[in-house]
Amino acid sequence: MENNIYIEDFISALPELLIIEQNLTPWELTSKLNKIIEQILPRLGTEYKITDGIAIHKSIVVENGVTFKRPFIAMGNCFIGANAYFREGVILGKSVKIGPSSEIKSSIICAKTAIAHLNYIGNSIIGQNVNFEAGSIAANHYNEKKDKRIRVKYKNKVIDTGIEKFGGLIGDNSRIGANAVLSPGTILEKGSIVKRLELIQQIPD
Repeated sequence: MENNIYIEDFISALPELLIIEQNLTPWELTSKLNKIIEQILPRLGTEYKITDGIAIHKSIVVENGVTFKRPFIAMGNCFIGANAYFREGVILGKSVKIGPSSEIKSSIICAKTAIAHLNYIGNSIIGQNVNFEAGSIAANHYNEKKDKRIRVKYKNKVIDTGIEKFGGLIGDNSRIGANAVLSPGTILEKGSIVKRLELIQQIPD
């Protein structure tokens, strides 16, 4: 699976982070993201303030009550709203906006994307200029199934990822409506529209 099909020039979208392996599938990438970020951190320049595995570009705005867990990288001109919660393994591209009380885990959020307030993004790769309205969720785990392995639909084929935690791959310029839910393993092409309150479930039960 080629990430570039969904995210234009995936590596150049994160130009300071060229160590990222292009040949990994999205679920392999999110699974290995902690290790990848740990390798990136020593290569970052002086424009980042780096403390205990957390790298924050000096140009970003961070409101009160934000929690960062290592490893974490936020690139230039990001905005992070009050009480946002970043669990391990997160990269924010340039000019990303994260709204108040959103939670992000093991994910890459590419440039100019906006995640509104009260959102959850788990184990996902979110393209450039994507908008998640308030309360929308990229779920990463099947709580209700006995077989929790995540399967994805790609080019009309079902692929067993072999893992139990993967949210999705969301193409550039997509729009996710308020309180919509993307089921684990969701793959959206560039410019996709998800309506408010809509459930995306690409692999039937």
